[in-house]
Amino acid sequence: MSPEPTDTGCLFCSIVAADIPADVVGETEHSLAFRDVNPQAPTHVLVVPRRHVANAGELAESAADELGDVVLLARTVADQDGLGGDYRLVFNTGEGAGQSVFHAHLHLLGGRAMKWPPG
Repeated sequence: MSPEPTDTGCLFCSIVAADIPADVVGETEHSLAFRDVNPQAPTHVLVVPRRHVANAGELAESAADELGDVVLLARTVADQDGLGGDYRLVFNTGEGAGQSVFHAHLHLLGGRAMKWPPG
């Protein structure tokens, strides 16, 4: 599936377009991974689809293969960061769940013990 037009007002679309610098740690044809500017763990990476989709549910509905690509890239980055298979993947969907940028993104968190419930 080819990328759709980006949302010109979207922070993550600007990062994907390289209009805003980011510490990119991985990429595929469909996804980009970069370090979070406000990390909540020693490894805190955001993995986003290159095309603008508001949230994980919309991404799954429109292109399940791209959702899979986001998750696989997160696993690759976790391996590169030496997390040894111990990491958390989080999608926040909607403002009430903590989503502040409305471009689907997966949080990869690791490098410390994780507690449950997460909050």
